[in-house]
Amino acid sequence: MKTISLMGATGSIGTQTLDIIREHPEEFSLKAMSVGKNVVLTRKIIEEFQPELVSVQNYIDYNTLKEEYPHIKFIYGEEGIMETATYEKADILVNAVLGSIGLNPTLKAIEAGKTIAIANKETLVTAGHLVMEAASKHNVAILPVDSEHSAIFQSLQGEKDKNIERLILTASGGSFRDRTRSELENVTVEEALNHPNWSMGAKITIDSATMMNKGLEVIEAHWLFDLPYEKIDVLLHKESIIHSMVEFHDSSIKAQLGTPDMRVPIQYALTYPDRLPLATGKRLDLAKIGQLHFQEMDFKRFRCLQFAYEAGKIGGTMPTVLNAANETAVAAFLQGKIRFLQIEDLVEKALNHHQTVEFPSLDLIQEIDKETRKYVNTLLR
Repeated sequence: MKTISLMGATGSIGTQTLDIIREHPEEFSLKAMSVGKNVVLTRKIIEEFQPELVSVQNYIDYNTLKEEYPHIKFIYGEEGIMETATYEKADILVNAVLGSIGLNPTLKAIEAGKTIAIANKETLVTAGHLVMEAASKHNVAILPVDSEHSAIFQSLQGEKDKNIERLILTASGGSFRDRTRSELENVTVEEALNHPNWSMGAKITIDSATMMNKGLEVIEAHWLFDLPYEKIDVLLHKESIIHSMVEFHDSSIKAQLGTPDMRVPIQYALTYPDRLPLATGKRLDLAKIGQLHFQEMDFKRFRCLQFAYEAGKIGGTMPTVLNAANETAVAAFLQGKIRFLQIEDLVEKALNHHQTVEFPSLDLIQEIDKETRKYVNTLLR
């Protein structure tokens, strides 16, 4: 049995990870978890899965829950997330939290020798050099949970890295893929949250609409598969059936296909190098689908994707600025403070404002993350 520590248990990836544990109770056991403010769902998870350790976001919930479940150890805040990530009885850390909060716990879990199943983009985007260096030093596996990176990871099984010609990440195009830029001037939050293929959290859905999500995935792919940005392409694929592809020197292309279901890559990360049945999964019927469509990415239409490539190639602290500015801008859009297209304007201003530092330390990354958020917030006034 594999024992699991789950960061972000009440979020989209977290609840789907619990689906996998529920479907295979003889294979997986939830030992520790961190949650946000959803106390109602937290209680349900506790009662069903009986974890030994639970970290909550604030002290009030900590006080309440520890009285209700005296047999469980409760902790809270940043210290709680750290202890969840490094819990000694867990073999695998599933990092399913949103934002840069996932970075420190992941580094600590690597030092503790945990296998990392990573769904938190910001960890690799902001500090990919530190994470991969630490993983190599401690001989820890970093297993991708994102459907695109999982598809590449699966396609590379049995292959030699020297034979890779390029990686091809596929993108659905998000909520507004068929709209021109002029048609995006006054789109609403509700329209932006209506993703055509996937059911995800609000922040990721907005990132999908701006194509920043794909840009962050390009930076992730650079670190996960140790390839230059010139060998990482993005292809618009509206059906989200081909999750990504690898082209080799001999012109062969391997792809991983499936219905849009995040439980497939989550389960593969948990079972690697083996596989388990997913009885509740929907089978892919290509005859019924009939056609698959592909289109080149328009970098002028999706400016955030261009920003991500540029920030990734510059490297150093620039991806940290990209991520922090985007998180702040997306939050402002979701709160109704700015219009949709202003997200990319704010990101661009933050990137232009920053002077890059190469090979930053963890402390410097965290300092620049805070400075960037502060700067973007001043632009909102």
